[in-house]
Amino acid sequence: MTRLLRPASLLSALLFASTTSANCECGYTVNGTLYTDLTESDFLHLKDVNQSGWSPQNYSVPSDKARGPYGKNASPKQIVFNPLKSQYDWAGEGIKGGDAGVQLFVGGGVPEDGLIPIAEMTTNRTDILYGSFRTGLKLTGTPGTCGAFFWYLDDAHEIDMEFLSSQFNATSHPVNLVLQSEDSVAAGFNAGETDGFSVHQLPYDPSGGFHEYRFDWFQDRVDFYADGVLLKTLSGAGVPDSPGHLMLSHWSNGDPRWSGGPPEQDAVMTVNYVKGYFNSSDTKRQDDWRNRCKDVNAPNATCEVPEITEAPQGNTSANTFFFSQQQNMTVNQTVLGDNPNTVESGAWSIRSSTQAFSTTLLLLSSVLFMEWWS
Repeated sequence: MTRLLRPASLLSALLFASTTSANCECGYTVNGTLYTDLTESDFLHLKDVNQSGWSPQNYSVPSDKARGPYGKNASPKQIVFNPLKSQYDWAGEGIKGGDAGVQLFVGGGVPEDGLIPIAEMTTNRTDILYGSFRTGLKLTGTPGTCGAFFWYLDDAHEIDMEFLSSQFNATSHPVNLVLQSEDSVAAGFNAGETDGFSVHQLPYDPSGGFHEYRFDWFQDRVDFYADGVLLKTLSGAGVPDSPGHLMLSHWSNGDPRWSGGPPEQDAVMTVNYVKGYFNSSDTKRQDDWRNRCKDVNAPNATCEVPEITEAPQGNTSANTFFFSQQQNMTVNQTVLGDNPNTVESGAWSIRSSTQAFSTTLLLLSSVLFMEWWS
C-alpha cells in the first residue's frame, strides 16, 4: 500500500543534501596562504581562444608611443593555437607542427609600415587582487624580442617577468624581474632606476625547453620563482594594491636598450599553460565565496596547490595538475575549455554544482522509494 511521505523524512534528506560539500569549496592554498578563486588554461589541449578565458589584443601604436625606433602592431593573427595531436599526451608536436601550446609570434624583418607585428593576450578577468601565478613557457632563441608573463593594471602598476632574447648566449640566460611603478614612470619608464628591478641568471637556456615561471603577489612583496626555486623577492612602494589582469606578450620595438630587433626572422614564444590562484575584488565573487565556504577548517574545504619542482617538459613532467580537470574541485569557479564538467554561462563561466544537485535528487528518490515501499 502506498504511504504518504513523512515531512520529517523529506526534511532530513534535504538537510543532508544541502550540507554535502564539494572539495576546495573554500579555496586553494599556496605555502599556507588561502586564495578564493582560480583561473587555469591548459593550452596544450585548447583549440582556440574562445575556450581559453583569454582575449587576443588588436591595436597599433606608432614609434613614439611604443617608445622605440619602431611602432607595434598587435594582431590576433600573430597568435596560433597549436594543441597536441592527441588529447592523452602532454608533450610533443602540435597539430600544426612545432611545439604544442599557444604560439605568440613576432614578425621578422624590417616592417615597411614601421610597425613590428607582435602578439599579446590578456585574461578576461580583471578582478585579480593578490595571488600566485605561474606559466609554462619556452622562449624564442631568435634575438630581438621581449617575451613576458605579467600582471597589469596600467603602466605604473605592473608585475613582470621579462626575457630579452638578445641577452641569451652561451654563458648568459637572464630573466628580468620588474615592478613598474609611479617611480619607474617618473624615471622614463626605467624600472632599473628604482628598487623594483632585478636581473637573475637562470641555470639553463630559456629557449631550449619549457620551464615554469611564477610570481606570488602579496600586500607587501612579490616573490619570483623558476621551476619552483625562489629567485628573488621585490618589495617597497612599487608593490601594486589594486586589481588587474594577467597578460602574455611577445613584442619588439627595436629599442637597443631593451627588446632590440626587429628580429631577422619570425620569432615564436610558446605557452603550454597558465594557472592563477587569487583573491577577487569583485563583490559578487566575494559573496559567492562566503555562500559556499561554510567552514574553512572542514575536511577538504581547502586544497593545496601542487608545487612544480622540475621543468614541465616530457610526457610525465608536463602533465601538471589542474583543479579544473578534476571532479568536484572547482564548484562555482570560472573554468573554461573542453572539460566535460565545465559549464559556460554569460559573462562568467562558472563550474556548476551539478554533482551536489544530482546527489540531492538521488537522496530524494531513495526516500520516496523507501516511504512507498514501507
